[in-house]
Amino acid sequence: MNNLIQYTSKDNYVIITISNGKANVISHEVIMALNLALNQAELEKKVVILTGQPGIFSAGYDLKSMTASPESALDLVTKGSKLSLRMLSFPFPIIIACSGHAIAKGAFLLLSADYRIGTEGDFKIGLNEVMIGMTMHNAGIEIAKARLAPIYLERSISNSEIYTPTNAITAGFLDRIVPEDHLLPTAIKIAEMFSKLNKKAHAETKIKVRKNYLNLLQKAIEQDSKEGLSPPSK
Repeated sequence: MNNLIQYTSKDNYVIITISNGKANVISHEVIMALNLALNQAELEKKVVILTGQPGIFSAGYDLKSMTASPESALDLVTKGSKLSLRMLSFPFPIIIACSGHAIAKGAFLLLSADYRIGTEGDFKIGLNEVMIGMTMHNAGIEIAKARLAPIYLERSISNSEIYTPTNAITAGFLDRIVPEDHLLPTAIKIAEMFSKLNKKAHAETKIKVRKNYLNLLQKAIEQDSKEGLSPPSK
């Protein structure tokens, strides 16, 4: 797609790789490229594997945009929330092969996928917004409420608790973890399995299951646009 996103198409699935510097941050350009990649995957009617660089899936939003002004932060977060909404309603399965750390928006992307595989190791996964001075946005709360285990919700949102990959399974950020060299092969194996699902039935069932949640998320995005948000402390 461009130098920020690599797109590889196989018979039954596509691999989308985020490659944006040391922290693999989610910038305006990355979100645009991810949407273009999802457009192509949808045209090809294929399962999506989304992954990052060795050791890091993503450390979250681009801090330059997030600290430039409240308006700049809101613009980026709104685009990111709409990306999550799209992923959650995407007509084909989305698998994340989490290649390491997943913080803030990186962790929210985990919560926006259908199946999440993590890498064994000393990696951090969680939502650090409150830790860095942000009041959690409404869309973020709705995503977390729907996907995290209830007992971990306030620990993750209000207390910025960060988890190991093993504990991230219990909290609800991941579904399973594997050794690093098994990450992509495992994701491919699951993608091949998901490719056998009836595409129409999968898409329609996903929307039925998530209908109320998706409506709440759309309203939360609109509410964030009205309220604004507090950018992280510089």
